[in-house]
Amino acid sequence: MTAGSPWSGVAVVVPCRNEAGTIGQVVADFLAALPGCTVVVADNGSTDGTTEAALAAGARVLQEHRPGKGMAVRRLLADVDADCYLLVDGDATYDATAAPALVERVLVHGMDMVNGTRLTPEHQLEAYRRGHRLGNDVLSWIFRRLFELPLTDTLTGYRAFSRRFVKSFPASSEGFEIEAELNAHAALLDVRVDEVETTYVSRPEGSVSKLNTYRDGVRILRRNLRLFRDARPLLSFSLLASPWLLATALLLVLPVSDYVATGLVAHFPSLIAGVGTFLVALNLWAAGVVLERTSRNRVEVVRLRYLALPAPAGLVARADVPPRAGGVEVAGAVGDPRP
Repeated sequence: MTAGSPWSGVAVVVPCRNEAGTIGQVVADFLAALPGCTVVVADNGSTDGTTEAALAAGARVLQEHRPGKGMAVRRLLADVDADCYLLVDGDATYDATAAPALVERVLVHGMDMVNGTRLTPEHQLEAYRRGHRLGNDVLSWIFRRLFELPLTDTLTGYRAFSRRFVKSFPASSEGFEIEAELNAHAALLDVRVDEVETTYVSRPEGSVSKLNTYRDGVRILRRNLRLFRDARPLLSFSLLASPWLLATALLLVLPVSDYVATGLVAHFPSLIAGVGTFLVALNLWAAGVVLERTSRNRVEVVRLRYLALPAPAGLVARADVPPRAGGVEVAGAVGDPRP
């Protein structure tokens, strides 16, 4: 760790699997962009020498054998203690020179989450496959409508976080849905978020993406809907109750009109079915009311945890202020910290 460096409290956390051909470059680029930072790699069960390449480049390495990007990110955020966290993939597709801008938005301007919005150069449009780009646009639109969070690129793997955001984040995702969960956490706490435009380039030759466009797209969409259900249960269950109420109205039209006209009910099957659909709608709405209170209690607990941690101290703007004692601490990592 570089003594007196304004970046000494920054941890660059890198989840990766079988990225031996790129991880060395990623580590070197971020150590150069943020002198004095600590790079921590979570090796997610690699079989190609990723750990050795990361150590040789100057990173510290955590082993996470449970498969899935979400598992690797959860391990990093749990076992690394820093003032600011910079999450980036280990495939060398993100621009390390944008790192100071992302980190400064956290440490100087007090943002809790800053996303690196991906921009692809005209000559490298193949870097961001059309299917991935369309899926990201659709899922980002859905997320903005559900959570009202002003983010244009909700699935980027390049983002910076404050310590109190990370340490109040109850992560549970196992795969690529982790980005959706991070976004939902920001929306749930109603914290300050921002975006910084960054260049996104193609993977080096020989590097293969682990993302499956359709399978992981469906998983991310499903995760967004579940997160919305958990965050806004009354609205969610009210929406589920709506078609049952509509069915109730349609089924009861004849029995009610008969009763008004003749004083008799001639369509008993419709009456019985209408009462049944009404009871279903009523139960869904009642479940939403109960879960809404439970959800608010959960939000209050998470918010209190968030408020119990100190806000960023403006370490970048005031390099004369020493970082938190110990700078970046990593539990159970392989590799000694740099002097």
